[in-house]
Amino acid sequence: MYDDLTPHRFPIPGEFSKLDGLEKLVLLRCIRPDKVIPGVQDFIVQNLGQQFIEPPTFDLPSSFADSNCCSPLIFILSPGADPMNALIKFGIDIGYTRDRIQTISLGQGQGPIAANMIYQAIKNGTWVVLQNCHLAVSWMKSLEKICEETIIPNNVNDKFRLWLTSYPSPDFPVTILENGVKMTNEPPKGLRSNLLRSYLNDPISDPIFYDGCTKNSIWHKMLFGLCFFHALVQERRNFGPLGWNVPYEFNESDLRISVRQMKMFLDQYDEIPFEALTYLTGECNYGGRVTDDKDRRLLISLLAQHFIDYIRSLPLNPMPEVYGLHDNADITKDTQETFQLFSGILLTLPRQKDTDGKSPESIVQELAADILLKLPPDFDLNEVINRYPVKYEESMNTVLRQELIRFNRLTSVVRTTLIDLQKAIKGLVVMSADLEDVFNSILIGKLPSVWAAKSYPSLKPLGSYIQDLLYRLKFFTDWLTYDTPSVYWISGFYFTQSFLTGILQNYARKYTIPIDTVGFTFDVTSNYLNIINILENISTIPKQSFNENKHKSLIMNNNNNNNDVKLQRSNEQLNNLIKPNDGAYITGLYLDDHEPSDIEIWLIPKKLNEINRESTYTCPVYKTSARRGVLSTTGHSTNFVLYIDLKTNQPQEHWINRGVAALCQLDD
Repeated sequence: MYDDLTPHRFPIPGEFSKLDGLEKLVLLRCIRPDKVIPGVQDFIVQNLGQQFIEPPTFDLPSSFADSNCCSPLIFILSPGADPMNALIKFGIDIGYTRDRIQTISLGQGQGPIAANMIYQAIKNGTWVVLQNCHLAVSWMKSLEKICEETIIPNNVNDKFRLWLTSYPSPDFPVTILENGVKMTNEPPKGLRSNLLRSYLNDPISDPIFYDGCTKNSIWHKMLFGLCFFHALVQERRNFGPLGWNVPYEFNESDLRISVRQMKMFLDQYDEIPFEALTYLTGECNYGGRVTDDKDRRLLISLLAQHFIDYIRSLPLNPMPEVYGLHDNADITKDTQETFQLFSGILLTLPRQKDTDGKSPESIVQELAADILLKLPPDFDLNEVINRYPVKYEESMNTVLRQELIRFNRLTSVVRTTLIDLQKAIKGLVVMSADLEDVFNSILIGKLPSVWAAKSYPSLKPLGSYIQDLLYRLKFFTDWLTYDTPSVYWISGFYFTQSFLTGILQNYARKYTIPIDTVGFTFDVTSNYLNIINILENISTIPKQSFNENKHKSLIMNNNNNNNDVKLQRSNEQLNNLIKPNDGAYITGLYLDDHEPSDIEIWLIPKKLNEINRESTYTCPVYKTSARRGVLSTTGHSTNFVLYIDLKTNQPQEHWINRGVAALCQLDD
């Protein structure tokens, strides 16, 4: 059962076969938590019916029939769904021309204009659509007053309707919600549902549009390919950072404009303008939402690859290969969905206080004392200057000093807040909002926000974060105490870009060439025994960063075929780990969620015009599995580190579509 691809349908042996449906779900939760969602779906089908797991087609007419001139119709928005096109089409279908439907997107200064629209529509019997009410929080009280005092029986034209769109917001007036007809048009979940929705919605559902192209045979094939692409880019969001670094809100408007453009180009040109279609769809329509350059690369790669009865035959939960991802991506996605499911269930349960265990104050006191005991004193910056003075030819001395300043700042915040928290628990000082946040965070094992503001990026829970911080401090303590390490633990740096710049700067100054003409080449090697010797002698890298059972060359397997990408060992074996003449050895990287094994990479500076990147995959390296980051004040991403070139016999797109990346740390 544990190794089965569909454990929720696996016949349970022995006495466990007597378990009923709900009890089987409990067993499944213990053995394979990543398959709880499919198990719950099967349970619903068996007890309620298939229709309860398949989203129905959005039925705007029935919602309209339930309304009247005094009850607003409220669209509760969700990412990837846009009801405006369906609303306008519905209005036209029942005789409301476009000039009788007034729309306005709310925001600063738009409130009085919207109010005038409502007053005019009340008299004329037209429709008013107020979009994005969540962006006009300050005007919501005025809207509530209009609904209570003006939009009342005998004062409103019977044909008048007030339509509102808003994301869930605590500031939305409760009275409007209670009196209105509430609708939500969430994007479909699953490849099949996504494709069905595209074909059943305007404009594809219109027979005149669907069969109205001069090249119908080509048009139908390309239309399916475009709809499949639309479903694919939306479904990849479910895989978190493996799918997209940033969860973009692709919606039906992107598909509609792309479909209309494709039909127009096919009608106007004898030859199919693939290049123009790819540019408009990939760079403009969908690409216009993409802010991350790695995601833009992925989007163009997906677009380059690519009727109702066939769609209905597709599985409800297709394998991740459909989206260009590896089987293991399903585990990450399904486990996260299970976590979200049970988190939602827990929110519905009453909170009970445990009177048998220790009080929360005692627990936090003990944990705070334990962290303070383990935390070493701040680094002595005067000692750093004496042992590693600033030198023109050795930028690593400056890098070390800057790193220690950053870690001193972090540990100082941790130490100060913990001491103040202990005093606050004893009643010696006031429990401020920041201290209360630290208290609650420690209690649930979460990194306090006041620490995170001064910290390097990390998704680890509190216990793992403290352990990771201590490893980093040990790495720099050994560097300060002994000597510059032969192999750098790249995961231990607070600001990794300064370390990389230091390597390039040493090379540029040594050979008196401009630093902006220099880049890295990469030599991936495996030298486990020598690394262990370093660990035993100078302990500059935590042993936990290595797996003793993995001391062979790293292999990224593609289970769909026999083509493997091997990160080959260098032909020139390093007999002794000594500092290279140029560049630096680094270790500690993970390929996605895999252990880092003994992989060691030689960062070799070279002139940009001498670097050959043929037969390589340009693999991005991130600090955390979240992958996405923001630009810091230095102009660097807070998460992206660099690209490394890995030897491969596959095209780049093969690995781009699979979301292959290297990480500096895991989440546990």
